[in-house]
Amino acid sequence: MSWTRRLLIGGAATLAVVGLGLGFYVQKSLPTLNGELNLPGLSAPVQVLRDTSDVTHVLAQTPDDAWRALGYVHAQERGWQLEFNRRVMRGELAEVLGEAALETDKLMRTLGIRQAAQRQYERLPADARRPLDAYAAGVRAFVESGQQARAPEFVLLGIDPQAQAREGKGWDAIDSVGWSIMMALDLGGNWGHELARLSALQVLDTQGLWQLFPPYEGESPAAKADLAQLYRELGALRPAKVASASAPGAATSGWQASLAADLNGWAADLGHSEGKGSNNWVVDGSRSASGKPLLANDPHLGLSAPAIWYFARLQAPDADGAKGLDVIGATLPGLPFVVLGRTRGVAWGFTNTAPDVQDLYLEQINPANPAQYRVPSASGEMAWADFETRQEVFKVKGKPDVVHTVRHTRHGPVLSDAQPRQAELIDTQRFALALRWTALEPDGGNVVASLAANRATDVDSLRQAFSAFVAPMQNVLMADTQGRIAYKAVGRVPVRRADNDIMGMTPSPGWDARYDWTGYLPYAETPQDDGQKGWIATANQRIHGPDYPHFLTQDWAPPYRQQRIEQLLKATPHHDAASFRAIHGDLYAQATLRLLPFLQKTTSQHALAAAAQQALQGFDGVMRADHAAPLIFTAWIDEFTRGVIGQRIGKERFESLYGKRNFRSAVEGILERDDKTWCGAEGCAAASAAALGRALDKIAQTQGQDVGQWQWGKAHPALSVHRPLSNIKALAPLVEVRTPTGGDPFTVNVGQYHLDKADAPYANRHAASLRAIYDLSNLDNSRFIYQTGQSGHPLSGRYRDMAGEWEDVEYRPLSMNPGKGVSTLTLKP
Repeated sequence: MSWTRRLLIGGAATLAVVGLGLGFYVQKSLPTLNGELNLPGLSAPVQVLRDTSDVTHVLAQTPDDAWRALGYVHAQERGWQLEFNRRVMRGELAEVLGEAALETDKLMRTLGIRQAAQRQYERLPADARRPLDAYAAGVRAFVESGQQARAPEFVLLGIDPQAQAREGKGWDAIDSVGWSIMMALDLGGNWGHELARLSALQVLDTQGLWQLFPPYEGESPAAKADLAQLYRELGALRPAKVASASAPGAATSGWQASLAADLNGWAADLGHSEGKGSNNWVVDGSRSASGKPLLANDPHLGLSAPAIWYFARLQAPDADGAKGLDVIGATLPGLPFVVLGRTRGVAWGFTNTAPDVQDLYLEQINPANPAQYRVPSASGEMAWADFETRQEVFKVKGKPDVVHTVRHTRHGPVLSDAQPRQAELIDTQRFALALRWTALEPDGGNVVASLAANRATDVDSLRQAFSAFVAPMQNVLMADTQGRIAYKAVGRVPVRRADNDIMGMTPSPGWDARYDWTGYLPYAETPQDDGQKGWIATANQRIHGPDYPHFLTQDWAPPYRQQRIEQLLKATPHHDAASFRAIHGDLYAQATLRLLPFLQKTTSQHALAAAAQQALQGFDGVMRADHAAPLIFTAWIDEFTRGVIGQRIGKERFESLYGKRNFRSAVEGILERDDKTWCGAEGCAAASAAALGRALDKIAQTQGQDVGQWQWGKAHPALSVHRPLSNIKALAPLVEVRTPTGGDPFTVNVGQYHLDKADAPYANRHAASLRAIYDLSNLDNSRFIYQTGQSGHPLSGRYRDMAGEWEDVEYRPLSMNPGKGVSTLTLKP
């Protein structure tokens, strides 16, 4: 036998062995979905059925067993997601990623997510702690069982979850409370808006500030103070030209550094609510074909693989002093509740209200004693109090431990100690920035509210359930089988004094008591609607009329989506699931039509300009994936914004703010005023022509010179990324879920892009994280979909199997009658 033949045979044998080994590993690392498994602590066997929609039905004899089993199932299906989320909120990423992750860890520890969760857990009534304890026990039981081989992410990062469990480092009930706070952090942010305005004030006067950050249409700026003068007199702002603060982590290289940079970017974006929206709408029986209500919801969240949601049903009768439950819908791995869904009598859906529930305070440091900060004084003389401090120790992979001192004022944690970029804005030798935030208060009620909602039977009991909810404030639409519909803004909103002339728009002097919160808005006084006109729709727009007596925020989303939903609701006398599906899939953008005339009258000498203008002829504002016009418009408005606003406030400052916001409202005002202060002496027509030329060059680089072949969807795929595997280039195509999409940030079928992402600025990264329709004439006719699949294992066939249906705005049944089930697992005591 020749050496060549021997080598080929040997190579083939080696590949076969590797293939068999890989196949064996994959099989061992996937969850067991059939048969029997032991779950210690159960009082009786629990059936776990997965139906034809791949919804997991947890059928138990007691509520405690149902919650314990759900924890077990979440750990089976989404073990890495739980581990990653736990490390993020505990500030323990550097332990596995190295010092590049310290920036995120320091912010999480400074916020004190774990400490706040501990305080809230301790204040919960015993019946509200039961689901948390049972769920955490279920998660730990799965991990300790060693029933599955470690998922690829654990292997890659060298994490042994069983060893962690033995050391008491696994998921616990406090983590579930903490994850509720983390959801509030993602959706309820406002401090980033304050910092953005503060950054702008380094180069703009107060009038320019409100042109860059216009108030909601028809409103005046909420802050009556001359903010530029205020900070100038305080001497708080640094000069505009300052070296960028360096972020830790330069010593780490490769995909771990890439992941850490991704996470640090996520952490830097916290406190910004723009684009973090949703749609929901409901009609009563007078507007439906069935004579009973229909309710739709599509919460818009950052797209990820696996998805943030896991669809499940929890069923158990009354037992052991606990009231029973039968509820189905979207659960969050980490929590023992259905967050969005329905019981047998009532359905509900959320959109983000995004009120101002975070205020930054400029705390003056005592020059004679830096351990103190200034506090209000009745006498008018300067008074000082000691910073509260605690030491946080970070374990860092490959490095010595790092010790960080967290300071705390009467308002809350000092963020400027954890976010070095804030040193670019204020003199941190003289001032500190502290945060007050509703979600960090010790009496968080989200657990109580979620538990009661999962047992609600009608609109009245559901509205009462959410009276305990704290953060993030949500617009809840409800409908019950009795035919009632309702809207209620649920969550805690601070009340500010009448003489507060800043109103949380920028950091307030912390030593002036008029900027302190005076309490919280009573639940009875938050906005509500009982659906007198036959329908209700919310899409993050201002949710109250101009005569509403309380201040909630000025950072509402523009009303384009909500107005379009109402237009479509009015257009059909009697709605059904098909008409609701059409609304879910709607790609019309009134925001595009508002500015399209400025583009169409733009003259350019660019070689492709004539063909581009031809493609724009007849453009109706529908952001279709297979058309060129949406791409041309989006690239033009992007380049116009970069050129005009970037030139005025400075490139570095602009790039630090762009992506977190798109400045569309500012651009609308600039173009409609033909504002030469912003566009330059030659006016906005010249700026528009230059922007069009740059836009055409940019598109041509990626889609060629033939304008007829350009397509919006090629530049705008929905991109669900995996952490950490998307950061490994060779693995990214295997673990990411990409689907071509139309739409943009202003369409009902939303497609939010992050324009600061140089590799794919128009990729759809924030979209409908799920779609659901609830039919109150027969709740088993309800339906749902989301963009990936139930499994969190990248090698599972259930990892991305919903993507095509999501792209096509199709659905799967959401029924409480699973039949025999596609798979049946029995969990035994």
